[in-house]
Amino acid sequence: MLGSFSSSHEEEDDPSDLQYQIPQPSRAFIPPAIQMRQLLISCAELVSQSDFSAARRLLSILSSNSSPFGDSTERLVHQFSTALSLRLSRYAAPNSGAMPASVNTAAADSETFRSTYLSLNQITPFIRFSQLTANQAILEAIEGERAIHILDFDTMHGVQWPPLMQAIAERCDDLHPPPMIRITGTGEDLGILQRTGDRLLKFAQSLGLKFQFHPLLLHNDPTSVPLYLPSALQLLPDETLAVNCVLYLHRLLKDDSCDLRLFLHKIKSLEPKVVTIAEKEANHNHPLFLQRFVEALDHYTAVFDSLEATLPPNSGERLAVERIWFGREIIDIVSAEGDNRRERHERFESWEVMLRSSGFSNVPLSPFALSQAKLLLRLHYPSEGYRLQIINDSFFLGWQNQTLFSVSSWH
Repeated sequence: MLGSFSSSHEEEDDPSDLQYQIPQPSRAFIPPAIQMRQLLISCAELVSQSDFSAARRLLSILSSNSSPFGDSTERLVHQFSTALSLRLSRYAAPNSGAMPASVNTAAADSETFRSTYLSLNQITPFIRFSQLTANQAILEAIEGERAIHILDFDTMHGVQWPPLMQAIAERCDDLHPPPMIRITGTGEDLGILQRTGDRLLKFAQSLGLKFQFHPLLLHNDPTSVPLYLPSALQLLPDETLAVNCVLYLHRLLKDDSCDLRLFLHKIKSLEPKVVTIAEKEANHNHPLFLQRFVEALDHYTAVFDSLEATLPPNSGERLAVERIWFGREIIDIVSAEGDNRRERHERFESWEVMLRSSGFSNVPLSPFALSQAKLLLRLHYPSEGYRLQIINDSFFLGWQNQTLFSVSSWH
């Protein structure tokens, strides 16, 4: 059950008389992490009830008991307190649904963002697990084909593709020459896409692979993609198409799924051999703020706990990833509303319903893909806390009892 929080609306009451203080130890000891979770939920309840003065008083207590440099609980509370504070600031200026520019300063710097993304890819298994599993599904789907075209949604820095190129090159010989590989990479920054394409071309040439890269701008509005996708995409008659959507589909959701369904319809019309999908396993798109807040709190509690267990306390990389990457996501989920909210993650069941209703069928991920995922965790992230599950022919990665990411393959 969600923690309830009683409050008085009389401004003359002394805040020290109200129930805004961290519960004192009683006969039954409550761990600090549980106490802080209850206080965060109580503060979110007050915000959802428009009791802003009470929420601010409680928020001041939460802020004073948090730190970006403390343990995982203190760091988590710091990020969520910041997000709640920004949401309260937005109520003070109701015409602004977006995050203040100052909040995005670090994230907006492309080099800082790139560095943080690469750190995220190294210190957590989530992106590498998603990309590795998607690559194996693509590799199996394109086996024996002479020309391959990969439509990659939100290519960013293209770190997913060198391992796939390496795998393709390794299985070629005199009797099986390497196929022609074309990647259409989408993104919002043409410069980043062009630099990514140059790096991938050099890597492909070092392997003796025939390769082309085509940038496709998304114009800062992913929902407009279905309108120009067919005409913007150059497909050759002899090419086998693979579509890659790693941590992308949630960006097509708004308050309804119309744009996403149109996108899936357009993708289906391209007749791809395989569509790979990876998403966070959480409902951050719930219409009710309080429910969305609790979902986010549970998800990022597990993420921060995993970082606490696998990295040294003074890790600068972890601090940067938590502040710039996860902090940005938490702020978006908690403080933004309407079209300004982009982190609209859904659970696998929702994606499954939408994909099947759009004419796609699930392709079981292979035993070899499973062994690869297990090897990745064992070699690079050796912790007993990570859990890998197979449900409905799809893979799920989590920390302890909290499922965090899903990867699936469709046709």
